[in-house]
Amino acid sequence: MKELLNVKQITKTFSPGTINEKTALADVSLRMKEGDFITIIGNNGAGKSTLLNCIAGVFPIDSGSITLDGRDITKEPEYKRARQIGRVFQDPLKGTAFDMTIEQNLAIAYYKNRPRGLQPGISKKDRELFREKLALLGMGLENRMTEKVKLLSGGQRQSLTLFMAVIANPKLLLLDEHTAALDPAAAEKVLELTNLFAAREGMCTLMITHNMKDALRYGNKTILMKSGRVAMELVGEERAAMTVEKLIEKFSIDNDRMLL
Repeated sequence: MKELLNVKQITKTFSPGTINEKTALADVSLRMKEGDFITIIGNNGAGKSTLLNCIAGVFPIDSGSITLDGRDITKEPEYKRARQIGRVFQDPLKGTAFDMTIEQNLAIAYYKNRPRGLQPGISKKDRELFREKLALLGMGLENRMTEKVKLLSGGQRQSLTLFMAVIANPKLLLLDEHTAALDPAAAEKVLELTNLFAAREGMCTLMITHNMKDALRYGNKTILMKSGRVAMELVGEERAAMTVEKLIEKFSIDNDRMLL
């Protein structure tokens, strides 16, 4: 399959040359093919979120390179990368305009990479498309499209945010602990939707999680980060045979900060 993402030997140090100097990423490399779904685990401060932020363009890297779909995006600003990268954050309040309606939020996401004509507002055709796609969530939101997002529950809002991230057909989806703030039932639903969208759309997906069971359950590859480096990659039979207990024992993971 075609290689979609190539992160090559990137480094990132914050506050260099000061007493607060911290190397967040040290010579990190990562390659993904179309359809890959990689889960990332590691203790707090391991560099997981920094890696996603560097890929998205939030933080410039100090050295190395990042290529997406055959194009070098190392020096591209965040707003340009956003055309091909979808993101969902831990906080359900991020990623949506809470005082706008569901259909208005969807329109913002949907039209991001599409040319707009002179016609104002949302067309009847697009509204029908939104309703059809929302039905996939199984939450009845297709019948509440004129309601404001602030009226939704945390799980509904995060599901909508996930849907907004994929409706623009990005090449890469970055998920930074996007279920951490949800109750168990809502988290399970959002993870099921994540798996569904990743499979249906065939996009590359990088998902950070503190739940080690979910890290081994979802996707086709698991990466363990430690002290700003990739300490382990699990794929195939080795990943299928791996258990949470083995992970903790082998890599001394701080399970006080990880969910079993």
